[in-house]
Amino acid sequence: MMLSRLLLLVPLLLLAGCEIPGLGPDPKVLQREADAKATGGACRYAQRGIEDCYTLNPKAPKASVFEGWKEMDAYMRENKIEGAPSVIPVPVAPPPEAAKPKEEVEEAKPKKGKADKH
Repeated sequence: MMLSRLLLLVPLLLLAGCEIPGLGPDPKVLQREADAKATGGACRYAQRGIEDCYTLNPKAPKASVFEGWKEMDAYMRENKIEGAPSVIPVPVAPPPEAAKPKEEVEEAKPKKGKADKH
């Protein structure tokens, strides 16, 4: 009985030190979250609001971006660090066509009909 337990325990102890592929977190996911956290910190240092940061980085995980932004904010407040204003303006989305007056929309559309031939 004791020998069978010992034979079962030895392989388990040997495998405990092994790194078995597929059992841990995916390194790509960890890298993506770390990049998003760094992006959030950089946005805070550039004196950008968190909403602007989300807009400029739509593919980054929002939770990680916010975590990086918040950590940088706390660090900057503790150490009395002023951010460096960003030199790249936030892109402004063009207004949707529904907001334009009807006359402008009709003028922008090409006229259907026969084309003039020379």
